[in-house]
Amino acid sequence: MIDENVLLEFGAGKSSYSKGDQLFAEGEVAQNYYQVASGEIKMNNYNLDGKEFIQGIFKKGESFGEPPLFANVKYPANAEAIADSEVLKLHKPQFLTLLAARPEIHLSITQTLAKRLYYKAIMASEISSQEPEHRILRVLDYLKKHVHKKEILFSFKVDLTRQQIADLTGLRVETVIRATKSLERKGELKIKNRKVYR
Repeated sequence: MIDENVLLEFGAGKSSYSKGDQLFAEGEVAQNYYQVASGEIKMNNYNLDGKEFIQGIFKKGESFGEPPLFANVKYPANAEAIADSEVLKLHKPQFLTLLAARPEIHLSITQTLAKRLYYKAIMASEISSQEPEHRILRVLDYLKKHVHKKEILFSFKVDLTRQQIADLTGLRVETVIRATKSLERKGELKIKNRKVYR
Protein backbone atom coordinates (compact mmCIF):
# COMPACT_ATOMS: atom_id res chain seq x y z
CA MET A 1 0.00 0.00 0.00
CA ILE A 2 2.69 2.51 1.04
CA ASP A 3 5.98 2.33 -0.85
CA GLU A 4 8.54 0.58 1.33
CA ASN A 5 11.13 3.32 0.75
CA VAL A 6 8.67 5.95 2.01
CA LEU A 7 8.04 3.95 5.17
CA LEU A 8 11.78 3.55 5.78
CA GLU A 9 12.31 7.27 5.12
CA PHE A 10 9.85 8.07 7.93
CA GLY A 11 11.53 5.69 10.37
CA ALA A 12 9.92 2.27 9.85
CA GLY A 13 11.74 -0.83 10.95
CA LYS A 14 11.51 -4.29 9.43
CA SER A 15 10.86 -7.27 11.71
CA SER A 16 10.99 -10.98 10.89
CA TYR A 17 8.39 -13.45 12.20
CA SER A 18 8.28 -17.22 12.00
CA LYS A 19 5.06 -19.07 11.19
CA GLY A 20 2.89 -19.01 14.31
CA ASP A 21 4.50 -15.90 15.87
CA GLN A 22 2.10 -13.31 17.26
CA LEU A 23 2.60 -9.66 16.30
CA PHE A 24 0.01 -8.31 18.72
CA ALA A 25 -2.82 -9.68 20.84
CA GLU A 26 -6.47 -8.81 21.23
CA GLY A 27 -6.77 -6.20 23.98
CA GLU A 28 -3.37 -4.56 23.42
CA VAL A 29 -3.20 -0.83 22.73
CA ALA A 30 -2.52 -0.02 19.06
CA GLN A 31 0.81 1.77 18.72
CA ASN A 32 2.14 1.00 15.23
CA TYR A 33 1.28 0.91 11.54
CA TYR A 34 1.99 -2.56 10.10
CA GLN A 35 2.58 -3.51 6.46
CA VAL A 36 3.55 -6.93 5.11
CA ALA A 37 6.88 -6.94 3.25
CA SER A 38 6.80 -10.71 2.63
CA GLY A 39 4.83 -13.71 3.85
CA GLU A 40 1.27 -13.71 5.22
CA ILE A 41 -0.36 -12.39 8.38
CA LYS A 42 -3.85 -13.17 9.66
CA MET A 43 -6.01 -11.28 12.12
CA ASN A 44 -8.19 -13.59 14.18
CA ASN A 45 -10.30 -14.16 17.28
CA TYR A 46 -11.20 -17.28 19.23
CA ASN A 47 -14.60 -17.95 20.77
CA LEU A 48 -15.11 -19.52 24.20
CA ASP A 49 -14.94 -23.00 22.64
CA GLY A 50 -11.57 -22.19 21.07
CA LYS A 51 -12.92 -21.98 17.51
CA GLU A 52 -10.98 -19.55 15.39
CA PHE A 53 -12.61 -16.83 13.30
CA ILE A 54 -10.30 -15.14 10.78
CA GLN A 55 -10.99 -11.44 10.33
CA GLY A 56 -8.63 -11.14 7.38
CA ILE A 57 -5.48 -12.44 5.69
CA PHE A 58 -2.88 -9.93 4.56
CA LYS A 59 -0.07 -10.43 2.03
CA LYS A 60 2.85 -8.49 0.59
CA GLY A 61 2.10 -4.78 0.29
CA GLU A 62 -1.03 -4.94 2.46
CA SER A 63 -1.43 -3.19 5.79
CA PHE A 64 -3.43 -4.33 8.81
CA GLY A 65 -4.59 -3.12 12.21
CA GLU A 66 -5.12 0.55 11.27
CA PRO A 67 -8.65 1.19 12.67
CA PRO A 68 -7.61 0.86 16.35
CA LEU A 69 -4.55 3.00 15.59
CA PHE A 70 -6.74 5.84 14.30
CA ALA A 71 -9.46 5.38 16.94
CA ASN A 72 -7.08 5.20 19.92
CA VAL A 73 -8.61 1.91 21.07
CA LYS A 74 -7.33 -1.59 21.81
CA TYR A 75 -6.99 -4.26 19.15
CA PRO A 76 -10.22 -6.28 18.73
CA ALA A 77 -8.24 -9.23 17.30
CA ASN A 78 -4.85 -10.93 17.29
CA ALA A 79 -2.28 -10.71 14.48
CA GLU A 80 -0.32 -13.88 13.71
CA ALA A 81 2.13 -14.94 11.02
CA ILE A 82 0.74 -17.84 8.96
CA ALA A 83 4.02 -18.13 7.04
CA ASP A 84 7.54 -16.90 7.69
CA SER A 85 7.12 -13.16 7.20
CA GLU A 86 8.78 -9.77 7.24
CA VAL A 87 6.69 -6.83 8.40
CA LEU A 88 7.36 -3.11 8.24
CA LYS A 89 6.42 -1.37 11.47
CA LEU A 90 6.10 2.39 11.87
CA HIS A 91 5.39 3.95 15.27
CA LYS A 92 2.16 5.97 15.45
CA PRO A 93 3.65 9.51 15.77
CA GLN A 94 5.86 8.96 12.70
CA PHE A 95 2.94 7.38 10.83
CA LEU A 96 0.76 10.43 11.49
CA THR A 97 3.63 12.67 10.36
CA LEU A 98 3.85 10.65 7.13
CA LEU A 99 0.10 11.05 6.50
CA ALA A 100 0.27 14.81 7.07
CA ALA A 101 3.22 15.12 4.69
CA ARG A 102 1.76 12.87 1.99
CA PRO A 103 -2.01 13.49 1.60
CA GLU A 104 -2.22 11.11 -1.40
CA ILE A 105 -1.14 8.27 0.90
CA HIS A 106 -3.71 9.35 3.47
CA LEU A 107 -6.42 9.18 0.80
CA SER A 108 -5.24 5.74 -0.34
CA ILE A 109 -5.45 4.40 3.22
CA THR A 110 -8.90 5.91 3.67
CA GLN A 111 -10.09 4.18 0.48
CA THR A 112 -8.63 0.85 1.62
CA LEU A 113 -10.32 1.13 5.01
CA ALA A 114 -13.63 2.00 3.34
CA LYS A 115 -13.39 -1.14 1.17
CA ARG A 116 -12.69 -3.28 4.24
CA LEU A 117 -15.65 -1.74 6.05
CA TYR A 118 -17.85 -2.51 3.05
CA TYR A 119 -16.62 -6.12 3.04
CA LYS A 120 -17.26 -6.47 6.79
CA ALA A 121 -20.81 -5.14 6.38
CA ILE A 122 -21.54 -7.63 3.61
CA MET A 123 -20.01 -10.54 5.50
CA ALA A 124 -21.88 -9.73 8.73
CA SER A 125 -25.14 -10.05 6.81
CA GLU A 126 -24.02 -13.16 4.93
CA ILE A 127 -22.73 -15.06 7.95
CA SER A 128 -25.80 -14.36 10.03
CA SER A 129 -28.39 -15.42 7.48
CA GLN A 130 -27.13 -17.27 4.41
CA GLU A 131 -26.53 -20.89 3.48
CA PRO A 132 -22.94 -22.23 3.44
CA GLU A 133 -22.61 -22.26 -0.36
CA HIS A 134 -23.72 -18.65 -0.57
CA ARG A 135 -21.29 -17.59 2.18
CA ILE A 136 -18.37 -19.29 0.44
CA LEU A 137 -19.17 -17.71 -2.93
CA ARG A 138 -19.44 -14.24 -1.36
CA VAL A 139 -16.00 -14.51 0.24
CA LEU A 140 -14.41 -15.89 -2.93
CA ASP A 141 -16.10 -13.30 -5.14
CA TYR A 142 -14.91 -10.49 -2.91
CA LEU A 143 -11.32 -11.78 -3.05
CA LYS A 144 -11.52 -12.38 -6.79
CA LYS A 145 -12.95 -9.00 -7.78
CA HIS A 146 -11.71 -6.58 -5.11
CA VAL A 147 -8.37 -8.06 -4.05
CA HIS A 148 -7.08 -9.93 -7.13
CA LYS A 149 -8.97 -7.80 -9.71
CA LYS A 150 -10.13 -10.76 -11.83
CA GLU A 151 -13.40 -11.08 -13.72
CA ILE A 152 -13.16 -14.12 -16.02
CA LEU A 153 -14.83 -17.32 -14.83
CA PHE A 154 -12.38 -19.71 -13.14
CA SER A 155 -9.49 -17.23 -13.53
CA PHE A 156 -9.07 -16.91 -9.76
CA LYS A 157 -7.07 -19.67 -8.09
CA VAL A 158 -8.11 -19.67 -4.43
CA ASP A 159 -4.97 -19.60 -2.31
CA LEU A 160 -6.79 -20.39 0.92
CA THR A 161 -6.97 -23.75 2.67
CA ARG A 162 -10.36 -25.31 3.41
CA GLN A 163 -9.67 -24.47 7.07
CA GLN A 164 -9.05 -20.80 6.23
CA ILE A 165 -12.28 -20.63 4.19
CA ALA A 166 -14.10 -22.16 7.17
CA ASP A 167 -12.54 -19.63 9.54
CA LEU A 168 -13.45 -16.72 7.24
CA THR A 169 -17.09 -17.82 6.88
CA GLY A 170 -17.82 -19.18 10.35
CA LEU A 171 -18.36 -22.70 8.96
CA ARG A 172 -16.91 -26.08 9.87
CA VAL A 173 -14.23 -27.56 7.57
CA GLU A 174 -16.47 -30.52 6.77
CA THR A 175 -19.22 -28.12 5.68
CA VAL A 176 -16.78 -26.22 3.44
CA ILE A 177 -15.65 -29.46 1.78
CA ARG A 178 -19.25 -30.58 1.11
CA ALA A 179 -20.30 -27.13 -0.10
CA THR A 180 -17.34 -26.71 -2.47
CA LYS A 181 -18.03 -30.12 -4.03
CA SER A 182 -21.67 -29.16 -4.45
CA LEU A 183 -20.67 -25.81 -5.99
CA GLU A 184 -18.39 -27.66 -8.42
CA ARG A 185 -21.29 -29.90 -9.50
CA LYS A 186 -23.40 -26.76 -10.07
CA GLY A 187 -20.65 -25.19 -12.22
CA GLU A 188 -19.91 -22.36 -9.77
CA LEU A 189 -16.39 -23.57 -8.93
CA LYS A 190 -13.78 -25.74 -10.58
CA ILE A 191 -11.51 -28.07 -8.61
CA LYS A 192 -8.24 -29.14 -10.26
CA ASN A 193 -5.47 -30.98 -8.39
CA ARG A 194 -7.20 -30.20 -5.08
CA LYS A 195 -7.15 -26.46 -5.87
CA VAL A 196 -10.34 -24.40 -6.13
CA TYR A 197 -10.91 -21.94 -8.98
CA ARG A 198 -13.68 -19.33 -9.15
